[in-house]
Amino acid sequence: MRQRIRPSHIRHSAALVAAAALAAAVPAVVAPAAYAEEGEPSLVISNLPRTSPQPGEVYDESVVITNKGTAVADGVTFRVRLTRGLDFPETVEGCTYSTVEDQVRQALCELDTVIEPGASVETPVRFKARPNALMEAVEYGTSATGAAPGEGFTDSHRRLTLTADSTADLVAVGEDTEALAGDGQSVTVKLRNDGPGWIQNQESDDQTALMVQIPPGTVAAEVPRECAPFGIDGPSGPAGTPGKAKYVCWPADHTLDVGESLSFTFMLDIKDDAKTTTGEVKATSVYDIHPAFDKNPANDKAQIRIAIPTDNEPGPSTSGGSSTGGGSTDGGSTTGGAGNDPVGQSTGGTGTTGSTGATSSGASTGASTGGSGTGSVNGNLASTGSDGTPLIAGAAATAAALGGVLFLAARRRRATAQSS
Repeated sequence: MRQRIRPSHIRHSAALVAAAALAAAVPAVVAPAAYAEEGEPSLVISNLPRTSPQPGEVYDESVVITNKGTAVADGVTFRVRLTRGLDFPETVEGCTYSTVEDQVRQALCELDTVIEPGASVETPVRFKARPNALMEAVEYGTSATGAAPGEGFTDSHRRLTLTADSTADLVAVGEDTEALAGDGQSVTVKLRNDGPGWIQNQESDDQTALMVQIPPGTVAAEVPRECAPFGIDGPSGPAGTPGKAKYVCWPADHTLDVGESLSFTFMLDIKDDAKTTTGEVKATSVYDIHPAFDKNPANDKAQIRIAIPTDNEPGPSTSGGSSTGGGSTDGGSTTGGAGNDPVGQSTGGTGTTGSTGATSSGASTGASTGGSGTGSVNGNLASTGSDGTPLIAGAAATAAALGGVLFLAARRRRATAQSS
């Protein structure tokens, strides 16, 4: 509490004015104690050294807390937050541990210490890299007064970004299907992370993404809300804009866990004169830069193949109840670049499933669902990067529905024609 003691009576006399003038002429005059205000502590914390730990490695460093204020800091609340690829190696007395939004681990520690003005103390910061460690961040510090820090970053509350000595394998999954000229056809493509590291870019806006080249002879009539038109070197229009030849798709929360598969469903209008056509999907980034952490580019590309029969082509085989029109009999791909998903499904953090099919008397029906059964992904735009954004800001997820019913109209129509 600040106090200011003032005299109860001031006389405006010539003598007082003269005394004031004399005092002004004397250098380095200290104000009477009765007029001094009580000061406040102003804590400043040093930076942690940068690191690139291997999974399983423990990071053990100390930071220095210095009081640059004019009052004592009696007790300090020190907080550490770790992204999901990091953890605390052990519990420490005086610290309370919890998991907050977006799987961020937190330790809130009460330091029983007194820091005089101009004095400093050290406190350790210890964490370990988990098996899924890759793109991580650490928040650490206190407030200027020693109370628990807020959500922003200051001289007393800092943030360290790091990249673990590990990798993540991005996989592009296409689709092989068939349609009739003049009809509509939905296709579902996927981006999967085969690990071992999880992905959430903490330092750049060049987020992990899936590039989608629409097959020639078709038009993107309905586009997922996570997909934007792609220009020369980046997104070039509002997400969900139809009618473009190339799109880039990425998760709203910029996160791809180990084993997670994100699905994006496009509804394509097949042109009247279209013939069998092929597009492409590619695992990349929103600016089409190959991520440095992906050391296996062999599975970065896959095909979107749409078989479009002509009047001179035979219909699908009916022997043995099998289908040979380029579609799928086991829920997976039989030709083309969709071979990155050999059983036709990828499962991950969103419970994504691939296409499934059943055959009977040569007629085939199938359904494709993705991303929590809607052909979409969950999550809000997570605020990340080196611009001082907290780890847990905006981490609450929202569901996005894309609609992913796959109609194999070509097969059904052929079967009807043969039976008649």
